[in-house]
Amino acid sequence: MGLQKTDKARAELQPGCRSLGLRQRSLLLLADGHKSAREVAAYFGHEGELLVLQLVRDGYLSEAGAASLPSLLIARQGAVDAFDGRRSLASTRMFLFDICERMFARRAPALAESFRESLRHARDRASMLAVSQEMLEEIASSAGAERADTIRERLALLLPEEVAA
Repeated sequence: MGLQKTDKARAELQPGCRSLGLRQRSLLLLADGHKSAREVAAYFGHEGELLVLQLVRDGYLSEAGAASLPSLLIARQGAVDAFDGRRSLASTRMFLFDICERMFARRAPALAESFRESLRHARDRASMLAVSQEMLEEIASSAGAERADTIRERLALLLPEEVAA
């Protein structure tokens, strides 16, 4: 068995029900129960793995043998931080990729690509936190301090406690 849509995903795909972005909805359409998470993720390049994990985390997708899902987070450059639904650098990274798409992809594509590249190369806590700080500064500049503070609060909930403090 492969990656499957949940009832929540089927509801999302109904006409008039759009809470997800185009990439997430497209990924839901590919989850047919036959393709593995890795196969579906491959359609979306370097961000596919994070999209799959996000949709699994948010209850849109499930996979028989879901224990294999954390292996999706083995970065191309060799960093590993398994996603297990708790506070982790992996869930923080996933959130930051999502914020990058929502806040910068349309408005400032070059900046979005720069942030994506920085996140891909952030191999330790310090470098990932530095990228998040750069993103928050840009968000404060473009969307206001209140929006940046909201995102900062959510980041604090995702970061491992020793990093968040």
